[in-house]
Amino acid sequence: MSPKTFLHIGSVRDPQAFRRYLREHNIAIPCDDQIESGVGAPLAQPITVDGRLIGNRFAIQPMEGWDGTPDGRPGELTFRRWQNFGRSGAKLIWGAEAVAVLHEGRANPNQLLISDQTRAGLAALKDRLIDEHQRATGSRAGLIVGLQLTHSGRYSTPNRKGQPEPRIVYHHPILDQKLGLDRDHPTISDGDVRQIIEAFHRAARIASEIGFDFVDIKHCHGYLGHEFLSAHTREGDYGGSFENRTRFLREIVQGIRSISPSLGIGVRLSAFDTVPYRPDPEQSTPGKPGPGVPEEFKRLLPYRWGFGVDPQNPLEPDLEEPRKFLRLLAELGIRMVNISAGSPYYNPHIQRPAFFPPSDGYQPPEDPLAGVARQMSVTRILKQEFPALMFVGTGYTYLQDFVANVAQAAVRDGWVDVVGLGRMVLVYPELPLQVLEGRTVERKRLCRTFSDCTTAPRKGLPSGCYPLDGYYKNSEFAQKLKLAKAKA
Repeated sequence: MSPKTFLHIGSVRDPQAFRRYLREHNIAIPCDDQIESGVGAPLAQPITVDGRLIGNRFAIQPMEGWDGTPDGRPGELTFRRWQNFGRSGAKLIWGAEAVAVLHEGRANPNQLLISDQTRAGLAALKDRLIDEHQRATGSRAGLIVGLQLTHSGRYSTPNRKGQPEPRIVYHHPILDQKLGLDRDHPTISDGDVRQIIEAFHRAARIASEIGFDFVDIKHCHGYLGHEFLSAHTREGDYGGSFENRTRFLREIVQGIRSISPSLGIGVRLSAFDTVPYRPDPEQSTPGKPGPGVPEEFKRLLPYRWGFGVDPQNPLEPDLEEPRKFLRLLAELGIRMVNISAGSPYYNPHIQRPAFFPPSDGYQPPEDPLAGVARQMSVTRILKQEFPALMFVGTGYTYLQDFVANVAQAAVRDGWVDVVGLGRMVLVYPELPLQVLEGRTVERKRLCRTFSDCTTAPRKGLPSGCYPLDGYYKNSEFAQKLKLAKAKA
């Protein structure tokens, strides 16, 4: 199937036609005809985890911001986004934002940083979100707000745009080449790792003191926690065996339990991966990348640089170790799990299905709906095997007109507990509340995955919806984005 034959979801007006397309192309995604509203609706049902009541089945996913100050405090645009998150009506705010625990671990020079110097700003962000939620919904009951704690590791760019300062766990034969790292580039020492773990402890203490309900120990998307899970070739205490590759998580959790025993803990996990992709050079032209193709990996078999991949065929998931990881979470008393996949840096079609690629990406190598179905299927399998864990699902934004129809069916049929929305709420934050109240979805405000919310940060600009959100569309940043895209 070529990109020209992929379904333009915006051209389909009824669920029956959407389901027909799914059947014809053997894509397993459930979809209801009618969206229910009111207290009995599947998406309106509360769920309790760790003694905390979550008032409905919508979550706001954490997203990396590019609009903080150089010292890690929130800026005007940060407050606007968090206010929109509160307005959404979603009762689970999963992190809202990726917040670095150390300056060196910031993914960009304007990413939020958690420290004693920034705690007042983070507290104000949380309060602004809660106040807006109460204004929009009439009550803050059942609202749970978390903070995603991260270290960007291989993708750290803390000081200057376009000047990466990678902190790598091990040498990756493909990613090192992509990032221009030579064999002498240092890996993080075990002593460095222990200092980073202490930074997570300090960050969790601050998060607890300023009133966040839980923290997410990020293990997804190629960042530091995720890279540890694939550190099969690393020597020392934090690499090699599964026990060593999960030591980073265990020691963070043990410290948090000691310092802030009442603070909830969740984990966002890339439950499967694949090899890095690149635009097909034979189908690429200047300014227009071709479809994505996997980097050459046959010389690397068995593949030892991934988590949740088949070592003999790393293009396919293997859930044996993700299952072991979820059993570990249960043993650690962690019941909140947010399932994602891959990395937006090296295989974005796996993690963030889109019809239009970001500036540094490639054309979709498969129907993006197949990418949605893959994430939903893996989440369903894991949910069935670990019913005591609460699962948040990912990848729903690409469903566009049918996001609520699919979300309702997935929750009702037990595929997932809570449906997470990321890109969608950048342009249409009121969508969850309107669905819950039975109001008509505003089609003109739906995210169509133009990917400017990714392209803009790649160009050093704030992340927002430039095509559809008038605030960004009419800003000075929009003109800079237009010029940057034209230059590229």
